[in-house]
Amino acid sequence: MKKVLVALLCFVSLSMSAAHADSGMERENLARIQNELRFLKQQVQDAAAHGGTGDRIRFRYDWLARDLDLMALAIDEHLDAPRQPRSVPPLRGDYRQ
Repeated sequence: MKKVLVALLCFVSLSMSAAHADSGMERENLARIQNELRFLKQQVQDAAAHGGTGDRIRFRYDWLARDLDLMALAIDEHLDAPRQPRSVPPLRGDYRQ
């Protein structure tokens, strides 16, 4: 799961830097990222269903799913909103409890 998140973050950062060249390319890259986020959300749900409940330290799949939703929402807002600065809520980032 950690490798998937690292890969996603790398993909997002590379896609966003390439997106500055062309707005059409940006929309295409963001659509791909949205698809990846949907895929990751399903993987998180599957992992949560099989996660250990009796572990002393457990992974917070609900926090991870929320952060994935926030990323998808931010992309939607970017595509739909006028070009003005806005505040973005911070991600939790630490999924161990």
